[in-house]
Amino acid sequence: MRAAILASGNGSNFEAIITAVKKQEIAMEVAFVFSDKKEAFVLERAKNHQVPAVSFSPNEFSSKELYETELLRLLEKHQVEWVILAGYMRIVGPCLLTAFPQRIINIHPSLLPDFPGLHGIRDAFFGKVAQTGVTIHYIDAGIDTGPIIAQEVVEILPNETLESLETKIHQVEHRLYPKVLAEISDNYKGAVK
Repeated sequence: MRAAILASGNGSNFEAIITAVKKQEIAMEVAFVFSDKKEAFVLERAKNHQVPAVSFSPNEFSSKELYETELLRLLEKHQVEWVILAGYMRIVGPCLLTAFPQRIINIHPSLLPDFPGLHGIRDAFFGKVAQTGVTIHYIDAGIDTGPIIAQEVVEILPNETLESLETKIHQVEHRLYPKVLAEISDNYKGAVK
């Protein structure tokens, strides 16, 4: 399974994934890391792991379609089969959805369909719910509406702070995402043979 990882920020989920790949827990080759933000720390993490890192901004293009066309060209050039979103904070458009049907995977910090969008952890915390969690799902044309692959519940304790909840969510993400990607890569490997 040859994949590209798209991220916009810190890259802690990339770190968890590439660590599992290096331990041969995921049968996946990471072709490159892409970020839409040139200052994103994920690019530094990629370099530290000797993974090629590429960055360009949508602002460099006159339309989202041209931005995604350039990203698609990059994915095709590197013969990418799967696209893994790890904190990629952009809505994926038709160009990529058409090229990678049911092969773009995202992680979201809530129990979808509850609390979709940019601030899933914060929205759950201030929503005063008893539990939230982590969802891994395929991408579709909606915002966090694609078919769910896996979910794990995280309890919100009475003395919880937003910071402690964020820490708990990230711990689950860093364990669950590699596990799910390992299962997908094993199934994909079997289907390709």
